[in-house]
Amino acid sequence: MVRSVDADAVTRMTGSLFIERSWTSRSSTRFWVLLALAAVIASAGVVADSTATVIGAMIVAPLMTPILGSALALVLVDRRPLLHSALLVLAGATAVVAIGFLLGAIAAPPDDFASNSQVAARISPRLIDLIAALATGTVGAFALVRSDISDALPGVAIAISLVPPLAVTGLLLQVHRYHDAGQSALLFATNVAAIIATGTLVFLLYRVRAAARTAGHHVGRLRGTTLAVVAGLVLLVAVPLTVGTLAVARDEQLAASTRPLAAQWAADAHWQIAAVAAKNGVVTVTAVGLPPDLDPLALRRMLNDAGLTGNDLRVHLVGGNSRLCPADGTACTVTPGG
Repeated sequence: MVRSVDADAVTRMTGSLFIERSWTSRSSTRFWVLLALAAVIASAGVVADSTATVIGAMIVAPLMTPILGSALALVLVDRRPLLHSALLVLAGATAVVAIGFLLGAIAAPPDDFASNSQVAARISPRLIDLIAALATGTVGAFALVRSDISDALPGVAIAISLVPPLAVTGLLLQVHRYHDAGQSALLFATNVAAIIATGTLVFLLYRVRAAARTAGHHVGRLRGTTLAVVAGLVLLVAVPLTVGTLAVARDEQLAASTRPLAAQWAADAHWQIAAVAAKNGVVTVTAVGLPPDLDPLALRRMLNDAGLTGNDLRVHLVGGNSRLCPADGTACTVTPGG
């Protein structure tokens, strides 16, 4: 059974979540210093493709504080901390993207992060990411309300992943991968919406408003439109996530349909298929073997015969050229860097 929090708990929560407005205040300087360091660590970890380094950035990052602060201010209907917390989230996110962009100018790899697993993990957000974020956000709010389980907060910081997607956004903007940068920003927005929604629900269930009145805090009138806006935030990110989920499913089906055709094509020339992948309707086939090179146009014809005429084909021959065979095309061209 959910028990309401007391006045002391509300005072503790507001003190930890509502960052002071003064730039020189203790809570404000802590937030910005930790955020800048987390952004550098996350960006460096992504560039180095180091999972351990990126996890370190997740633990250091303080963005969870103003996001949960926004949820608490929404529940209390306290305009000033709500606006300040929302501005901190926006300004903090912009700062992380900017730091990632600057580090990308110094250390972007020649392949523009095409083979980077940290980037790949954050540019295809799906509905399952929203579900995970809702669960993690609930744990975060619950750990804040219940001081006896605050030890769970480091795990929440790792699971919710706020700074790494923003760092990826900045790095990808630097190398002009704008669509993928938008996808990593969507992952961040998904996490923010989930934290605010679940935080609002948990704070209401624990009757934070009544305890805040007892503690002498300002408590405004909570309207249905406020809760509708919170629900709307979740629905807003759910739509593109649904589209992304369907796109990933189509790409997986496309890769599965291409794989046996590619294997046959390679076997005829005594080559081997190293990988078959599909993204946004473009099939990429990587093959390994000895000269003479395979004929990419032959695979293009096989795909056309199998009804896959509407999908572009990229063929990468290890030790040879990379070629693009457009959908419905009758010729393949060597791609830059191939």
